[in-house]
Amino acid sequence: MWIERWEPEDERFWKEEGGERVARRNLVFSVLSEHVGFSVWSLWSVMVLFMGPEYGIDAAGKFFLVSMATLVGAVVRVPYTFAVARFGGRNWTVIAASLLLLPTVAAFVVMEPGTSYSTFMLCALLTGVGGGNFASSMTNINSFFPLREKGWALGLNAGGGNIGVPVVQLVGLAVIGAGGGPRVVLGVYIPFILMSALCAYLFMDSISSVRNDTGAVKAAVRDPHTWIMSFLYVGTFGSFIGYGFAFGLVLQTQFGRTPLEAAQLTFVGPLLGSLVRPFGGRLADRFGGARITLWNFLGMGAATGVVVIASMRESLPLFVGAFVALFVLTGLGNGSTYKMIPGIFQAKAEARGLTGEDAAAEGRRLSGAAMGLIGAVGGLGGLGINLALRQSFQTVGSGTGAYLAFLAFYGVCAGVTCFVYLRRPVARTTATADTGEKTQLSYADV
Repeated sequence: MWIERWEPEDERFWKEEGGERVARRNLVFSVLSEHVGFSVWSLWSVMVLFMGPEYGIDAAGKFFLVSMATLVGAVVRVPYTFAVARFGGRNWTVIAASLLLLPTVAAFVVMEPGTSYSTFMLCALLTGVGGGNFASSMTNINSFFPLREKGWALGLNAGGGNIGVPVVQLVGLAVIGAGGGPRVVLGVYIPFILMSALCAYLFMDSISSVRNDTGAVKAAVRDPHTWIMSFLYVGTFGSFIGYGFAFGLVLQTQFGRTPLEAAQLTFVGPLLGSLVRPFGGRLADRFGGARITLWNFLGMGAATGVVVIASMRESLPLFVGAFVALFVLTGLGNGSTYKMIPGIFQAKAEARGLTGEDAAAEGRRLSGAAMGLIGAVGGLGGLGINLALRQSFQTVGSGTGAYLAFLAFYGVCAGVTCFVYLRRPVARTTATADTGEKTQLSYADV
């Protein structure tokens, strides 16, 4: 249904008039749809484990397959974000969930030896629609919750969706362990896709005040914070999805694990990274997203340093342990960076003199537009990770060179976070024409 009045920052509306109950109901079914979307987006990280020598595709070709799924999933996030305002959150969730049938059924039909590489590539490209679900889901849920709860709500929404990555890997592990084929994995997901579309139709809502706003889009594109946060999200979410897609292949290629052995290890990191994402948002709600994000990047750098050592020593236990820690940190960082986005735009609205619900509404308006762009660029980080690993294995036969590049990148991300959002202002006040003096805007608590 369409909701005509929505004022989540109003405590009476939120607590006494049922706003919180409606928001949480929409969150539950948004998580379901996004979860299935992530599973479909991640299908080829599992399908490649089934593709033995009889398929005639080498490791580089498999890395390229999962890279293309990542690419499309990132690109479609932009139109998916704006589709929420065009069609309504409920209506677009039904459409987006239904579209997941296309890549799943297509892969079910062609998944066998003898199929051309270009056909597999087309099927991998189609799974990208699953990645788009994240952007529309986050934009929609961002409109439902007040700023004080956005970190937890957005973290829970995204974390529940991210769990789709390890869940499809667990399904793949169960099927491989039982001696089944890839079509079994695909067949499992078709009824879940139908269920998520039906639940969205029956139990979700659309907010009438959320409308396509070209002014908000233009303002988000022009605002430098949109692109700074996009860069930071490359470091967190780009790492999560890139590692999630590539980890099983790395274990097979660098450490010689069988498909079953790789599948037994692949799901652990993405599962933990998904589960902790809401806590990254909760920590950001309490201590400030910028502070949590900075410490998170420093931790990611340390974990990546251990990955480099493990790769050079060819120590599988150390390698897996460090990667699991890295996955956990990406999850925390995903939660903290996404909490920063609405906080930054609301802080800028308040600095322009807006207060209360007006400032909150302006923050929701601009952050909703920015989230699609930030999510898209962040998804492209996963493409970069897969291509870097592909090049490293082709050049030197291991992923060490790529890991060193990732380590340097996390150092840059930590520096940007500190410099832009946490450094102490040179001056505490700035003069303005109409008020004479105005406190300088600080983002330390966003």
